[in-house]
Amino acid sequence: MSQSFVLERIVHTPKLSPDAPFPDAVANTDPQRAAFVLAGTGHVVTYGELVDSSRAIAALLWSRGLRHGDCLAILMENTADYLPVAWAAQRCGLRYVGLPTRLEPADVAYILRDCHARALVTSATCLERAAAALQEAPGVELRLTTGPAAEGFEELAEAVASAPPSVPEEREGVDLLYSSGTTGRPKGVASDLPLAPLGTPPGVATLLHDRWGLDEETVYLSPAPLYHAAPLRFCMTVQRYGGTVVIMDRFDAEAALELVERYRVTHTQMVPTMLIRILKLPEQVRQQRDLSSLQVLVHAAAPCPPETKRATIEWLGPIVHEYYSSTENYLFTAINSEEWLEHPGSVGRALAGRPHILDEDGHELPAGEIGTIWSEGGLSFEYLNDPAKTAEARNELGWTTVGDLGHLDEDGYLYLADRRADLVLSGGVNIYPQEAENALVEHPDVADAAVFGIPHDELGEVVHAVVQLRPGCAPSPELAAQLIDWCRQRLSTFKCPRDLDFADQLPRTATGKLLKRELKDSYR
Repeated sequence: MSQSFVLERIVHTPKLSPDAPFPDAVANTDPQRAAFVLAGTGHVVTYGELVDSSRAIAALLWSRGLRHGDCLAILMENTADYLPVAWAAQRCGLRYVGLPTRLEPADVAYILRDCHARALVTSATCLERAAAALQEAPGVELRLTTGPAAEGFEELAEAVASAPPSVPEEREGVDLLYSSGTTGRPKGVASDLPLAPLGTPPGVATLLHDRWGLDEETVYLSPAPLYHAAPLRFCMTVQRYGGTVVIMDRFDAEAALELVERYRVTHTQMVPTMLIRILKLPEQVRQQRDLSSLQVLVHAAAPCPPETKRATIEWLGPIVHEYYSSTENYLFTAINSEEWLEHPGSVGRALAGRPHILDEDGHELPAGEIGTIWSEGGLSFEYLNDPAKTAEARNELGWTTVGDLGHLDEDGYLYLADRRADLVLSGGVNIYPQEAENALVEHPDVADAAVFGIPHDELGEVVHAVVQLRPGCAPSPELAAQLIDWCRQRLSTFKCPRDLDFADQLPRTATGKLLKRELKDSYR
C-alpha cells in the first residue's frame, strides 16, 4: 500500500456513528481505513484486516477452550500482530497481559504462573525467551508463535486457518497489567471484568475520548512498547473511535518529529525523558520539521522537570497536556497548558477519584504539606494473588493508594513529590530526590539523571547521583564537581548530592520509569 494512499485514508474519512465505538463499526463503514501503520517499515493494517484477523484469532482461542475470564499472555515487540491479538482477547471476554520483552525468562515464568495464563502468543524474536520461560510455567496449554512453528509452538496463521469461523459469545474483555516492578517484583493489577456487550467502551476509553478528543480524525503517534498500560490503552481507544495509530518500534527523538510531519500526526503521548531528548536536539533539527498538525501532546508516567515542561509549551504552544495515574488507575488527574502555567509543577485536578493527602498516622494534611496520596471513590482493583498487598493499599474508609507522595494546593491541584520507596531519610530529614533530578537534567551536558539515598554510618542515608551525559561529553571529576555545584545554585544544599558518578546508560523501563532499585542495590 503506497504512502500517499495511507495519508489519504488517514485524512479523508467519513464520519462514524457514535453508537458503536468499536473497530467492527469502522470496518463496516470504511474497511480500507488505516487502523495502524508500523513506522519502521510503512506497513499498513486496515480496519477490515484488523477486524478479520482479531475475529479469527478469537475463534481459535475459543475453539481451544479459553472462556470468559481466562488469561492470555502476549510476549512480542511492536509488530503488526500485537494489536490483532489484543483485540482478539478483548472481543472474547478474556483477560490479557502484555509481557515486557526485556524480562528474563524466570520473570516471564513468574508472571505466567501468577496470572494462571492458559495461552501465550509470542513472536519469532521472543521465541527463545518464551520457550525458556515455559519450562518453568507448564500450566500454559496453548502456545502460539507469529513466526514459523517451532518445538512446542504452533504457528498462529496455521492454527487460525483450521479454527471455526466465529466466537459464540462475544463479550468485552479487559487488560490484566503488571506494575513496572520499579520497587520489587511486578504486581498484577486485576480490574473488574464486567463482560459488557461487545462495543461497550471501558471507562478509560470514554475519558480519553472526552478529554483529548480521540476520534475518527485522530492520527496518534505511539512511541512506546504496547505491553505497557498507557500505550496499549491509548492505541485501542483511538481504534475504538476510528482513528489511525502510527507505531514506532522504538523511540528516537529525531525520527518522532519526522513521523509527525510525514503522517500529519494530531495526537501523541510521551514520557518526560522523551521530551528532554527532543528538546536537546539541535534547534535547526527541531525547527526544520512541520509540526503544525499536532493538536495534543500528552505526557505522563514520571514527573516532568518544570523547565522541560515550560520549554515544550513555549516551543509547541498550549497543546501540552499532562495526567497522573498508575497501572492501578486508582486516581486520574489532568491539567492543560494554561492551567499548568498558573499552577507550575502540578499534575492537575481529579477527573476520577478524589485525592486526599494523609500523614503516616492516617490524618489528613492541610494544603501545601507533603504526605501520601490517597484516592476516595477511584476504580476498584486488587493485586493478583496478594491479599496482604491489596489490604495495604486500602484504609478503613475504603480509600486506596499506590504509595506516591505529594501535596494539594488551595485550589485542589495535585503536586507530586516522589514515591515513598524513593524518599531519602538523612539525619532525620525527608529529602525528595526528584528535585535534584530535575535540576541536573536542566544542565546542557546531562542526558539523564538518577538521585537516591545510599547508606551512611551516621546519617542513615546521604544523597547520591548517577548521571548519563549527552553524546560528545566526557565524564571527569571536574564535571562531577560542576554538576553538584549546579544543583547547589538551585536547591538547598541538603537536597543536593554529596557525590556523583557517571553511567553510560541509566536503567529505565521503555515507558520512562527509572529503575532506582537496580542503582540502589549496586551501592549496598
